[in-house]
Amino acid sequence: MHLGLRVLLVFFLLCGLTAYALLRVVLGEVKPSVREVVEESLVETANLVAVLSAEALQAGGDLDALSLRLQELKARSPQAQIWGLKKDGLDLRIYLTDARGRVLLDTATPSAVGQDYSRWNDVLRTLRGEYGARASRTRYDDEGSLVLQVAAPIRNASGQLIGVASVGKPVAALDPFIARTERRVWWIGVALVLAALAMGGLLTGWLVWTVRRLRDYALQVQAGAPLAAPQLQGELGQLARAMDAMRLRLEGRSQWEQRVRALTHELKSPITALRGAGELLHEELAPADRERFARQVVEQSERLQALVERLLELSKLEAQTAPARRERLRLDQLLHEAAANEADRCQQRGLRVQGLDALPEASLLGDPEALALLLANLLGNAIDFAPAGSTIELALQPSGAQWQLTLRDHGPGVPPAALERLGEQFFSTTRPDGRKGSGLGLALARQVAALHQGGLVFEPAEPGLRVRLTLPSHSP
Repeated sequence: MHLGLRVLLVFFLLCGLTAYALLRVVLGEVKPSVREVVEESLVETANLVAVLSAEALQAGGDLDALSLRLQELKARSPQAQIWGLKKDGLDLRIYLTDARGRVLLDTATPSAVGQDYSRWNDVLRTLRGEYGARASRTRYDDEGSLVLQVAAPIRNASGQLIGVASVGKPVAALDPFIARTERRVWWIGVALVLAALAMGGLLTGWLVWTVRRLRDYALQVQAGAPLAAPQLQGELGQLARAMDAMRLRLEGRSQWEQRVRALTHELKSPITALRGAGELLHEELAPADRERFARQVVEQSERLQALVERLLELSKLEAQTAPARRERLRLDQLLHEAAANEADRCQQRGLRVQGLDALPEASLLGDPEALALLLANLLGNAIDFAPAGSTIELALQPSGAQWQLTLRDHGPGVPPAALERLGEQFFSTTRPDGRKGSGLGLALARQVAALHQGGLVFEPAEPGLRVRLTLPSHSP
C-alpha cells in the first residue's frame, strides 16, 4: 500500500472514531438536556398555578370556575412556529390536591377527583416540604408515554400549606424538537468529518508530494544526475538540505578517491622512467647515451610538473562558483594570442590555423586568464591530434545571446563511445605519436566554460574532431 493511502487511512480512522465517539456523547446529552429545560419551565408553571389556585382553595374549595378556565386553556390552539416546528396544541396536565393528597381537580382525568395521590412523588415530597417531581409512564411498556410531573405547594395568606398544584407534560410532545436537534447534530458532525477528511487529504497529498520529491531527488542523484536539493520548508527542508550536504560530501570523497587512483596511474609512468634513467646515469655511459638519459629525466620532470600544475589549477577552478574576475574582453583577441603562443609548434609540424583572419569582434564579460587557459588547452589538444601538414579550422559567430566558437582538426578523431567521456579528469585517447595525455586539459576547459555559464560539446568531424564552445555574450 502506498504511503499516501496509509496516511489517509489512519487519518480517516482517527477522525471517524473521534467524531463517532463525540457524536454519541453529544446525542446522549440531547434528551436529558431538553428534559431539564422542560422541567425548569414546569417548575415556574407549577408555582404560577399554585398562586392562582390558592384563593379558590381558601374560599372553601369551590374550584368550578378555575376548572373551566383550565379547560379553556387545554382547548386553545396557539399555531406557534418554533424554529421551524409548528405547535398547534397545549399538552399540560394540571391537577390540584388538598393538604392530604386528595385530588380536587384534574384536567386530564376529571374522574380522578377524590382519589388519593399522596403516594405519588410529586405530591408526597411537596407535602413534606421538599421539591416534588416525578417521571411516570401511563403505559408500562411504552417509553413514549412518559410524563414529566412537577408540583408546587399551595399556601394560604398565613403561609400554611393547604394543597399541591402539579403540572405535567408528556415527553412525546418533546420528540419533534429532540429529533430535529439530533438531525442537526448528525449533519454538523458529518460535515465536520468530511471537512477534516478534505483537509487530511490535502495534507496527505502535500506530504506525499514532498516525500516523492525527496525520493526522486535521491534516485536521480543515485543515477548520477547533478541536481540541486528541492526547496522545502520546515523539517523536510532541513532533511533535503542535509541530504544534499551528504551527497556533496560523498561525491567529493568519491571524486577524490577516483582522482587519487587516476593520479597514481598517471604518475607511475614518468616516475618509472625517471628511476630507470637515474639508475643508468650512475653507470659508465657513452656521452651520447648519458645526454639521452639526462634529456629523458628533464622531459619526465617537465611532464610531472605540467601534471601537478594542471591538477592544482583544476582544483582551484572546481572550488569556484563563478569567474574569479569579470572584465570586458574580446574573445577574438584571446584566440589570436592563443594561436601566436602555439605558432612555433604549428610551424614545426607544418600546421595551418585557418579562419583567424575572419574572426568577428566578439565582446563578452569574463575572466581573461581562465578563458585564455581554456583556449590554450583546446588549441593545444587540436595540434596534438592534427596530422602533420594539415589544417586546423577556426570559426566564431554569434548565436542568439551567445558566441559560438568551432574548432576542428583533421586527425584520427574519437570513437563514438568515448565522445561523452571527453572532458573527464584523466580520461584521454591515444595521440597519433603513440603518447597518451592526462585528460586534464579538456577537464580544465569544461570547468572554465561551466563557470562562465557556457558549454563544451564534442562532435565527430569525419575525419577529425569538432569542438563547439558557447559562451554568453554578457556573462553574469
